[in-house]
Amino acid sequence: MHSKLIRTFLIPFFLFFDPNIALFSQNKDEIKRIYSSKEQENLIRYSDINQIILNNNQELKSLNELVLSSKFNLNSKLAKRNPTLDFNVNGLPQYQAGRTYNSNSGNTKTSQLSVNPSLTLKLDLIDPLRGNEIKIAKFNYEIAQNNYDIKKRDLIQEARVRYHDLQKSFEDVINKEITLDLSIQILKDAESKLETGIGTKFDVLEANAQLTRDRQFLNEKKIQQKINKLALKEILNIKEDFNIEKNQSLKGYWTYDLEANLKNGLQNNLSLKNTSLQEKIKQTQAKNFLNANKPKIFISNTFSSSFTKGDSLTSTLIDSNEYGSSYTNTIGLNFSWNIFDGGQNKNSSKSQNASAKGEKFSYFNIQNILQSNINKAHLNLKLNQSRILSTLEESSTEESLRLSRLRYEVGISTLKDVLIRQKELSDARSKNIDAIYKYNLNLDQLERLTFLKINQNCTDQSIHKSIDQPYSICDI
Repeated sequence: MHSKLIRTFLIPFFLFFDPNIALFSQNKDEIKRIYSSKEQENLIRYSDINQIILNNNQELKSLNELVLSSKFNLNSKLAKRNPTLDFNVNGLPQYQAGRTYNSNSGNTKTSQLSVNPSLTLKLDLIDPLRGNEIKIAKFNYEIAQNNYDIKKRDLIQEARVRYHDLQKSFEDVINKEITLDLSIQILKDAESKLETGIGTKFDVLEANAQLTRDRQFLNEKKIQQKINKLALKEILNIKEDFNIEKNQSLKGYWTYDLEANLKNGLQNNLSLKNTSLQEKIKQTQAKNFLNANKPKIFISNTFSSSFTKGDSLTSTLIDSNEYGSSYTNTIGLNFSWNIFDGGQNKNSSKSQNASAKGEKFSYFNIQNILQSNINKAHLNLKLNQSRILSTLEESSTEESLRLSRLRYEVGISTLKDVLIRQKELSDARSKNIDAIYKYNLNLDQLERLTFLKINQNCTDQSIHKSIDQPYSICDI
């Protein structure tokens, strides 16, 4: 109830004493009704951001391909547990022809067509590198998944920030439009007084200067609104024009205390998990360098055969119709051992262990930054809650402006006083717009940092009204 009062306190109040402003408000409402159905066609709601980012963002699609790449690499390493089967053929076919001359024995001739296929089955029984390679592939797959989730959450938060920016721009434009209408009416009043002889040229000049400033402020807000819309369009990767929910409101309530924020943030932070995984990868790589000097045992079975047609090394006439075949099957337990490599693997292992210690320090640094960011976001949320509540109490500036206008009309107040009260009223609404904007940003930031969900119902007693406060954020 109070939020609606703050967002709309200007228009209803001035309807009471200024028919020109009332006409302006009625026209604006009529325009909204005419275009409301058109705006609904391409309306993007705050709740639609997650799905649009998942569907449209190209950077996220690129990271998803890296996840698939890591998954296939893991499957490749797991396949090392399976036996391998190789098929080879020497000559498909091959033809051998020749003649041998020997002074002490008879001469021989060769003219033969042959095919020599072989089939080899191999199974690693003991491979010191295989287990650690699979572990490393699993860690890299987890890191790729975490990187995808990190980027997804970052993009969603950034898109929400830009959505809030655009909503704030709409509110700022409305605020400046109302202020501009008031300045137009004040200028008309000053000119009317000058014509009747009860006003001064100085009042007209001052009112005209204020009108010029308000027009410039409105133009700046409209340009900023277009810039914010382009920024949102870029991150959502939308080609066509679109509309958003223009009315600014609280996106929810944060009912968790600081202890819960820190606990969940540290437990679920994906950057911390990735740093731990990087440490494990380097430790595993260090072990693998040492394992490279351990023996490897594998079993193999080779079946080879030969098919020939023609004669080979014969001293008689060659019989081209002669043919023959043979086969052999060999099963063996094989052993290989790289005993000494000059100390290369040992030093490489030490290098990876040193890098693993560096990841540990990096973990503590990220943890420290995360705790600081959660604390800041939590405190800023409380601060902006109090700012929203304080802007509710600034509605007295409406009455001040109304009384100043009435006093100016009867000649017992100056135009300067009216302009001051008008600025105070515009500033009060700007403060409310800004407080709601920053409050929503803090909500999104805390959700991003802690992995907790924003509540739509204000049920936590800790944020209800206190003795010193007539109402709380839950009442808005």
